[in-house]
Amino acid sequence: MMIMTTAIIIAGGSGIRMGESIPKQFIKVLGKPVMMYTLEGFQNHPLIDNIEVVCLDGWIEYLCEEAKKHGITKLKWIVPGGKSGQESIRNGVFNLESKLSDDDIVVIHDGIRPLVDESVLTDVIEKCKIHGNAVSSLPYNEQIFIADNDYSTTRYIPRETIRRVATPQAYKFSLLDEKYHEAFEKEIGIYGSSYTNTMMVELGVRLYFASGSDKNIKLTTKDDLEIFTAYLNSKKNK
Repeated sequence: MMIMTTAIIIAGGSGIRMGESIPKQFIKVLGKPVMMYTLEGFQNHPLIDNIEVVCLDGWIEYLCEEAKKHGITKLKWIVPGGKSGQESIRNGVFNLESKLSDDDIVVIHDGIRPLVDESVLTDVIEKCKIHGNAVSSLPYNEQIFIADNDYSTTRYIPRETIRRVATPQAYKFSLLDEKYHEAFEKEIGIYGSSYTNTMMVELGVRLYFASGSDKNIKLTTKDDLEIFTAYLNSKKNK
């Protein structure tokens, strides 16, 4: 049986830190919502078969209109978001239970990371085929110290022993579905800043690293938005 690859794009956040009147994933940059740049990266990737978006309530109709306008033909399902990031991802995973096979691959990605590199996405998918999961990652090039209080420290973590992990992340569907059921039944790895990768580790799963990119920025603040805009202008001028 042919293995299908489905992307779950998370667009359920309200974007309070951006200080805008609309959610940051729908802010227009050079005339196009941020979310459409993200979706185009998956639309144009040859290994992606289907796209599902977990969308903030009240924005689903707008998302449909923009996706149609920008030719996002791989978008198959839109699911309402939850009260937290983990609830949103869970909603997306559970919606696929009757649609995917156990060996199919699911790629999870933040809607506010619009610069996912084609080679990064390819590596995450290929590594997942081998190991059952893969997470985009990079070495950490700064020194990390453990704070004893607000103003001093005597301990540090050798940077050679740590990695920065982001999305895209890929998981075999059977693993992803099983662990989201387990996590919400046992209330493990679903609170605060927890994400799929941290939840997996808390539930005893070994994660495998795939390639990452410094270009894969997360649009959290206005400064991030300015960097993204500058990148697009630079690309257009070239």
